[in-house]
Amino acid sequence: MTIAPALLLSMVVLTQAPATKSVLGTVTSFNKDASALEVKADNAPPVPVKLLSNTAVQRIAPGETSLAKATPISATEIVTGDRVLVNFAANGFDALRVVVMAASDLAKRDDADRQDWTKRGITGIVAAKTGNQILLQRQKAPAGDIQPAISVSDKTKLRRYSPDSVKFADATASRFDEINVGDQIRARGTKSPDGLKVDAEEAVFGTFLTKAGSVMSMDVAAKEITIKELGTGKPLTIKLTADSGIKQMTNGAADGRGAAQAAPNIAQLVDRLPGGRIEDIKPGTSVVVSSTKGSMADKVTAILVIANADALIRMASTPSGRGGTLVFGAGDGSGLSVLGLQ
Repeated sequence: MTIAPALLLSMVVLTQAPATKSVLGTVTSFNKDASALEVKADNAPPVPVKLLSNTAVQRIAPGETSLAKATPISATEIVTGDRVLVNFAANGFDALRVVVMAASDLAKRDDADRQDWTKRGITGIVAAKTGNQILLQRQKAPAGDIQPAISVSDKTKLRRYSPDSVKFADATASRFDEINVGDQIRARGTKSPDGLKVDAEEAVFGTFLTKAGSVMSMDVAAKEITIKELGTGKPLTIKLTADSGIKQMTNGAADGRGAAQAAPNIAQLVDRLPGGRIEDIKPGTSVVVSSTKGSMADKVTAILVIANADALIRMASTPSGRGGTLVFGAGDGSGLSVLGLQ
């Protein structure tokens, strides 16, 4: 969980003299022979960019907010997936300057950040609030039930996921009194020696849904899956975006035993599943989807879709399952509690 690259590069913009026009986005193609880029602007159509012989190209590390630490690079070092800030000439096409945040640097930063959230973090479902503490739902342990807790202070950065959003970057600043029982929350900070309490430096929370059902139809072009929801029998449309994840239950995990024994809980089992593609999901396939609580009851924007999920549904719906009881469609956030926070 990190500050979005868009925000970091936006900070860089503030240190520069005003440009005629600029675009912030991700490189989607690069024709080196023609010195031409295509940049997918954030929340906007792709923009063509022409590199000139005198275009200044600089590389900046994730987290830096000043061009003073940017280093010159060759334009040929730009690759698809890099985040870039392009300042244009008056014609709105020729690039005067390109500031690059390399995709490889972002991947390393994000991986280190994920490891830090795992090492110094706690995830769970809010069971109660008392004073400045958030008590999470009890978990089973060899020595008996345990109840993790999160302590917050005036310095804790609190963010809440936005409706219909699947990105941490879209989470907005929030307050302690906006955290409700049943919300999913993930916090990181200083852990107690037993690992059951965190004095939170930051936390992100939200109201998440976990739904399951059988695929009725597919619209690959629109990236939509319609399922018959388990329990209600009603159609539910699942919208996938570029930020949605797809995972596939494998034959080895499908029996719900060996894989479950290898993983302490359902969330960790899911985390180890291989990635999948929407093209591989067929009518009749069972799926589980996690999402934020959206604006429409019959449509959700997926954070994660798990295909071939018969075994997972059985595990999550069994009280003795390691992930705890999960009543799909109830919106109680139990069982697959960490899916919306990864």
